[in-house]
Amino acid sequence: MATQTVEAMIPGGKATPAPPIGPSLAPLGVNIGQVVADINKKTAAFNGMQVPVKIRVETETKSFEIEVGTPPSSSLVLKEADVQKGSGNPLQDKVADLKIEQIIKIAKMKEDALMGKTMKEKVKEIIGTCNSMGVMVEGKQASDVIKEINKGAFAKEIAEEKTELTAQELKELEAERKRLAAEIEKRREQYTATAKEIIDSMPGKARGEIKAKLVEAGVPTLIINELLPVTGAAPAAAEGTNEKKEEKAPEKSKE
Repeated sequence: MATQTVEAMIPGGKATPAPPIGPSLAPLGVNIGQVVADINKKTAAFNGMQVPVKIRVETETKSFEIEVGTPPSSSLVLKEADVQKGSGNPLQDKVADLKIEQIIKIAKMKEDALMGKTMKEKVKEIIGTCNSMGVMVEGKQASDVIKEINKGAFAKEIAEEKTELTAQELKELEAERKRLAAEIEKRREQYTATAKEIIDSMPGKARGEIKAKLVEAGVPTLIINELLPVTGAAPAAAEGTNEKKEEKAPEKSKE
């Protein structure tokens, strides 16, 4: 029998007959309401994330099967950490802390898509993702936890594929997340104050010169880009334009 496949990205647990699913399935004569219900049941665990799905429809019998992919590892880390985005400065600003059980949970969800052959290797892959996002693991720099796992740390938890946390552990993680957010905001205020002081001390200077001073002071790029345009630092392009106009003036006088 002929089979047609419809692929789409849908919000976990919240698919609807609207685009992209409905219009794609309508010509196939399949029960769209049932397809949507089944998709939402299969993707409920991914609430708040975009999930790839494939809907295979037998064109003669109108029967269907649904294959649910998994969101990117980074999306799963954000979901588990309960934060909106990773750190813009992961080496210094940490946005959250995850327990090894949560890492194992993500590794199991992405099991078929990860490169590692063993659960230990898959867990290290997820921790690597945490490292690039500014997410700590067990209260430590993620890269350090990988080294500890290589030496045998968390072997029991990984072997048993433990994924459950106690209510107390979840409460502690939430408190830690709030503490980290407060630290980031405090550092941001300090960097902003430093940047404004430097910018105010260099009136009329070219943007590049001001930026060099800000970088030298350790001000993050994100803050530099936010503040320089606002302070009215002299843009190089505008200076160049003025110079060209001055060069043309003598030519007109010769004519």
